[in-house]
Amino acid sequence: MQTRKKYIFLTFLASWLLLFFFGGDQLRRFAFFSGRKAEARRSWPRWTDRSLLKSFAEPEELQRDGDPSLLSPRERRVAWLSGSRGSRCRMETCFDLSRCERHGFKVFTYPQERGQPVSETYSKILSSIERSRYHTLKPEEACLFILSIDTLDRDHLSGHYVRDVGEKIRGFPLWNGGRNHLIFNLYSGTWPGYTGDLGFDSGQAMLAKASFDTSSFRPGFDISIPLFPREHPQRGGDGGWLRHDSLPPKKKYLLVFKGKRYLTGIGSGTRNALHHIHNGKDIISLTTCKHGKDWEKHKDTRCDKDNVDYERFDYQELLHNSTFCIVPRGRRLGSFRFLEALQAACIPVLLSDGWELPFAEAIDWGKAAVVGSERLLLQIPSALRCIPPERVLAFQQQTQFLWDAYFSSVDKIVHTTLEIIKDRLSPHRSRSRFLWNALPGGLLVLPDFSTHLGDFPFYHLRLGYSPSEKFTAFIRAASQAGSLSQPILRLIQAVSGSQHCAKIVVLWSCEKPPPPSWKWPQSSVPLSVIQGRRGLSDRFFPFGAIQTDAVLSLDEDTNLSTSEVDFAFSVWRSFPERIVGFPTRSHFWDPEQGRWGCTSKWTNELSMVLTAAAFYHRYYHSLFTEYLPAGLRELVDGLAACEDILMNVLVAAVTKLPPIKVTQRKQHKEGVAQQAGCGDGAAGTPQPGQRSPRRFSQRQDCLNQLADWFGYMPLVSSQLRLDPVLFKDQVSVLRKRYPSLERP
Repeated sequence: MQTRKKYIFLTFLASWLLLFFFGGDQLRRFAFFSGRKAEARRSWPRWTDRSLLKSFAEPEELQRDGDPSLLSPRERRVAWLSGSRGSRCRMETCFDLSRCERHGFKVFTYPQERGQPVSETYSKILSSIERSRYHTLKPEEACLFILSIDTLDRDHLSGHYVRDVGEKIRGFPLWNGGRNHLIFNLYSGTWPGYTGDLGFDSGQAMLAKASFDTSSFRPGFDISIPLFPREHPQRGGDGGWLRHDSLPPKKKYLLVFKGKRYLTGIGSGTRNALHHIHNGKDIISLTTCKHGKDWEKHKDTRCDKDNVDYERFDYQELLHNSTFCIVPRGRRLGSFRFLEALQAACIPVLLSDGWELPFAEAIDWGKAAVVGSERLLLQIPSALRCIPPERVLAFQQQTQFLWDAYFSSVDKIVHTTLEIIKDRLSPHRSRSRFLWNALPGGLLVLPDFSTHLGDFPFYHLRLGYSPSEKFTAFIRAASQAGSLSQPILRLIQAVSGSQHCAKIVVLWSCEKPPPPSWKWPQSSVPLSVIQGRRGLSDRFFPFGAIQTDAVLSLDEDTNLSTSEVDFAFSVWRSFPERIVGFPTRSHFWDPEQGRWGCTSKWTNELSMVLTAAAFYHRYYHSLFTEYLPAGLRELVDGLAACEDILMNVLVAAVTKLPPIKVTQRKQHKEGVAQQAGCGDGAAGTPQPGQRSPRRFSQRQDCLNQLADWFGYMPLVSSQLRLDPVLFKDQVSVLRKRYPSLERP
């Protein structure tokens, strides 16, 4: 036993001696680097010893392992967010959330000072805020403040540059170091560096800024907005260029670019290299150095030939006929061509390293753009050729959605900015990324209504949801006598006979109190009466009594049968995002008068279904009351028969689809309640069966004022009418589900 221990001890000692003599140098070197690890921490591998491995790269290249520009966008965002916990602003540290608790999200714009210059673009931004539903004239109610000083152009060489901004804002009593303030900016910095410096201390204010660099962007606090031209429309805006069956996914050109080439200075490197991918066939890359005052002094050997080739192609034609459009950085990170490519359904190929994309907090740009690297320009063509056609078509469709939803007007850009800020205030009630990136878009989906997708009318087909199998009948009673008439009694009886009716709600819109409960007819479904104001917009208030997805809107003198109600409801369940009903109207453009008109003539074309007898989703009550500004609702209350036009315009603006007309047993006639409302028999009030010229004129005025407010005419015409199966076919009535619809 002692001998075995002696052999083991000698073997162990011999091993240590061998390790010391033959591996001591490596051990000492390892100990040396371990002691220096805190000083020079690098990502693995760290080939800093040339005796261990021969290097084929320069040492400064090897040390770029920790370069933040090599990280993914998500990793960069996490890195900056963790770094902001100290000196960088966040909503929790630089924004007073308590100001938003009492009055909600309200925005106050500073009053305009006399003699203060304001550009046309900044005037549009201020007008968009003042037209929004969040605007308030009382600063004590405000959650967010907007300066009246024009801060869009901070290039001191520009004619729109406003001097002494810092001194002016420090004198504002509401400034408070910039807390709860939002500053808009499109151009920052100047020649030659074009840095992001605004020329004044913005303090703790949020920045809504174009060409935002990720190094200065504060995630969750600042907002990156697109660069848009002075001619960008205030509201409405032109639609996208992609039309049904008009443009194939694969176009004449694969990739195009036509723009300036900078010979010197920042941004010149990327654009100078674009000629390498030009092949003159399916890839067209044209640049010109013929711009600026001193271009001839700096021109190179390529300038003359480039200028000649540049004039051979039309820019708009290239946009129309190309699948992808290169959007490189210029002097600044962003450019106008980004929005131009979106509108043209030309998929943007972004070559602007370090650019925080517009509204990237909400928009998934991976579905609408190709984000490339300036260093990998030569690999772009081969990468684009690998994208399958179905993916290309999906990209194109998404560009059109994003353009129309968030970028086609100044109103939409500003309102998107405000909605993103509002979502930050209540994360538990904020819109999901799916809602921002799917039709109809985040601006038209109110999280205060619900956070469950199935409660909205837009996602049933995509997500497999089905609307509820019951509806609520909502009857507006405006009888001048203040008593129950025979038409409303018959209407309640017909509606309550439907197996799908869950409840009947009567909106009593007269000064006289409603009849007592014992005078109302007995029905198989619950009946409740709500005392309303005399305003016509009351009928679209989101009353808590309405709990079903479907609402059947009715006037008290509407004449419908139970079969008509059942059939219309079955049609609506297949089209829950649309208005489905009976009486229709159509709009038209009158070139002689230069205005819109509407007609009630029975033709094959329709664009409106009157809410005197129509099904729609209850979400539109919330959208009508909470999304539209108070000024539009006041317009409805001031013009007769304008509320149904506004509801049709709103639904068409949201869905981009026409309403649906269903089979009607009898022709609808506008009665007294719909014509004159509830009143004391004012002069000019038409009698039953008569039409009022004043009422017709008010309809025309209403339609034109709504088109002006939206910036375009949202109504969509259709020639579709849905009838029951075997309607008026010469077959046995036993085979027909709704035989009573054919009776005169």
